[in-house]
Amino acid sequence: MDYVIILYHKILNEELTLSKITTPTVILNFKTYLESSGENALKLAKALENVANESGITMVAAPQTADIFRINDETNIPILAQHIDPISPGGHTGSNLLECLMESGINGTLLNHSEIRMKLADIGYIVKKIRDNDLFSVVCTNNIETSVAAATLNPNFVAVEPPELIGSGIPVSQAEPEIVEGTVAKVKKINKNVEILCGAGISTGEDMKAAMDLGASGVLLASGIILAKDPQSALLDLVSKI
Repeated sequence: MDYVIILYHKILNEELTLSKITTPTVILNFKTYLESSGENALKLAKALENVANESGITMVAAPQTADIFRINDETNIPILAQHIDPISPGGHTGSNLLECLMESGINGTLLNHSEIRMKLADIGYIVKKIRDNDLFSVVCTNNIETSVAAATLNPNFVAVEPPELIGSGIPVSQAEPEIVEGTVAKVKKINKNVEILCGAGISTGEDMKAAMDLGASGVLLASGIILAKDPQSALLDLVSKI
């Protein structure tokens, strides 16, 4: 399934262009590693772009807020915010405002990552605002039950990742395949338009293949690529078996 989203890229005389996010999808959460901050964030984004061009598989960056504008300006890949706060413009010091991040060039956002959990009502509020602005939402969940709840809010993706496996190097697609299979089956009963991503511990081509075999439409990953000696080679390996 293709999701058409607006990509805010400055090309020639700063016209806007449309592009497609297709499945399978690889979303790389840059988190706050030094290896994915500042100049390193741009290098990582360019590695994603190179692999997307070589493999034909959609590569999406989720960098820190401070790096979004530059990555948008210097690459041609979809960009997600790592988080958006359920606020309106005004006095909210330190918050992530959707309207500001749209100006910086995001194409959507992650929501409810295990490192920044949200109330269900707040997730619903942001998902609706994202859809109203023709953007793209990925709601992170930790089990089958929360995945089903998230699917009722109608995001583009639900990314299931048990917290205990995040950063462990143990892929959920192999350690707890029943969570991926159960999430796919139950979410599709609730909302057939929501696609499932597999997160937590994903880092190799075997991991991604296992996730896809279980019914996932892609992966959400972080440290396995960010901390690799050669992130671009690690990304190429990730999609080598698809």
